Amino acid sequence: MFQYKLIFKLENNCLPKETDRFIVSFLKAAAQNYSPDFFNKLYDKSKSIIKSFTYSCYLPGARFHDKTIELSQEEFSLFFSDADQAELLHFFNAFQGMKRKKHPLNGNSMELTSIRIQKLDEIKENEIIVKMQSPLIVRKHNSDDNSDIYYTCEMDGFAEALKENVEIFLKKMDMDVEESGFSIQTVKGKKVVVPVFGRNTDASLGIYKLAGSCQLLNILFLAGLGVRRSEGHGKFEIIG
Repeated sequence: MFQYKLIFKLENNCLPKETDRFIVSFLKAAAQNYSPDFFNKLYDKSKSIIKSFTYSCYLPGARFHDKTIELSQEEFSLFFSDADQAELLHFFNAFQGMKRKKHPLNGNSMELTSIRIQKLDEIKENEIIVKMQSPLIVRKHNSDDNSDIYYTCEMDGFAEALKENVEIFLKKMDMDVEESGFSIQTVKGKKVVVPVFGRNTDASLGIYKLAGSCQLLNILFLAGLGVRRSEGHGKFEIIG
């Protein structure tokens, strides 16, 4: 199993606070530049497409202001993984096509300077301790009135709602994986509020205990947990 570490050079050290907007913009540009068919497979607006990838950002020395993030240097990193290994290879080629090209963002630009392939150890235990690298968003959708409830680790129903998110993901991806044994326990978690395409959304960070089949845990390790995974949420690292 692998993930990519992408290193971006910036013109200046200030990023827009809504990182999801400019990272997704970059991913779309990379996919479109690589292959229109690949782009449509992921981002065709006429379809509801659930994705099998996730990412997190490392923002060195980040200081958060009202509308911007000030970094300690003119560089940041992005860690990208995908449960679909064939798709991950396509993304490598797509990212290669974006190297040394300046991608615009408000009053700044990001230039991909390096793509590193990092090996990930396969999970061989049915229980693991993880630390969220990007906020975990857990949502329960009510189809009757088209409303959403966002659960944080501090709320009753958090674990049940996340399990439902996992089940929906596996069903829509048509993955024949046993999910009945999946569970999450909070070890040291906290609620955070994150902007998601202009809307403040309740989420969770911290340390959690996950249980499930090794096959399922490996898929979630690469695809992320919860919802909005392909917009930079739900990626975790294994710490025990």
